[in-house]
Amino acid sequence: MSPLTQFNAEPLHTQTPNFLKRELSQPQLLFSPPPAIQIVGGKTPTWRENGSVTEAVDDEIDWAEMDADLYYWTRALRPVQWYPGHIAKTEKELKEQLKLIDVVIEVRDARIPLSTTHPQMDLWLGNRKRILVLNREDMISTADRNAWAMHFSRQGTKVVFSNGQLGMGTMKLSRLAKALAAGVNVKRRAKGLLPRPVRAGIVGYPNVGKSSLINRLLKRRMCPAAPRPGVTRELKWVRFGKDLELLDSPGILPMRISDQAAAIKLAICDDIGERSYDVADVAAILVQMLAKLPTVGMKALQNRYKIDVDGQCGKMFIEKLALRLFNGDVHQAAFRVLSDFRKGKFGWVALERPR
Repeated sequence: MSPLTQFNAEPLHTQTPNFLKRELSQPQLLFSPPPAIQIVGGKTPTWRENGSVTEAVDDEIDWAEMDADLYYWTRALRPVQWYPGHIAKTEKELKEQLKLIDVVIEVRDARIPLSTTHPQMDLWLGNRKRILVLNREDMISTADRNAWAMHFSRQGTKVVFSNGQLGMGTMKLSRLAKALAAGVNVKRRAKGLLPRPVRAGIVGYPNVGKSSLINRLLKRRMCPAAPRPGVTRELKWVRFGKDLELLDSPGILPMRISDQAAAIKLAICDDIGERSYDVADVAAILVQMLAKLPTVGMKALQNRYKIDVDGQCGKMFIEKLALRLFNGDVHQAAFRVLSDFRKGKFGWVALERPR
């Protein structure tokens, strides 16, 4: 029996995320009958007349509630874990290279900024100067962008929003990196040493757009890049003009992802290898998340796939879509929903907001 149909299953991972305040009274599984985990719930968003994917007029989502729901939905599923062999070697090499770096540029996915930072990043970087890049800003709404900009501004974090595919934000990033490291050559001159280029290391999770960002900065393809995790497999230094050197690094994940709610969001956004998760499980959770978002909601799902989704859980929705369009192939139906989200077919929405 698959984890999707088991009742009374025990959690398959142990660590409760810090944000979760709800006590664990009884296990609640994603695809069982209890109404608390059905696709419907919360306030009904105010839709425009054509029912298209547009911004709701006056509704707001309770993101803490979404986080809590997501945690409960994932408790019965097979844990998502992905740790390719090259990551351990890369992590060791990166720690050595960090000793040579003046500025660290951490790249995250703008759709899930909290889930795409390594839990040990602060420990690795210490007091080094740091720039946070939220890549794929074109995949989130203006409201999402403003919320994150305010959040990081309050923390005193220098943040750049970018679109690595089109090069938006790259020149601002270059100027900021040089400005932060300006003191390097002041100290070298005081010691009688010649000035050298500023060294900036670009780090982050897999498939968040690190290599694409470098290629856009250089205006030529110097680093391999593709829309899937695990393409970059070794560290590489490249020169940007006379004043800046960039270190491209493979995406680094924790050996074990203890926060499975975050792991599911990595899978939804294609920031982790597909072999690490069950596509049908992840797509079903995505359906339930989209149904709770005021800017998407059940109506958009209904209109796009011509399926009556009222009162159904995510698994039932995927199964119904499989019967309608894919001759019962649940995997293909699930992949279609994930692909549609990644292409913005439901509108550009973030799956996280500041807590």
